[in-house]
Amino acid sequence: MTLVDAQEGKEYIVHKVDTDDEELDAFLFSLGCYAGEPITVVAHRKGGCVVSIKDGRYNIDSQLAGAIVVQD
Repeated sequence: MTLVDAQEGKEYIVHKVDTDDEELDAFLFSLGCYAGEPITVVAHRKGGCVVSIKDGRYNIDSQLAGAIVVQD
């Protein structure tokens, strides 16, 4: 399941980040979004969603949310 399908307010564990862009992978890693880390969808918005990673909240677009694979 990806973040696009995730329920708001429920904590998930990042299973993998499925992108072909090394720069994007490095950016997400710097935010704390990598395999094994908890992530929570705070709200779904038109064109994306707001996520909580570690101590920060970030607005990500739907394409990026679809690249972040999570598990319960």
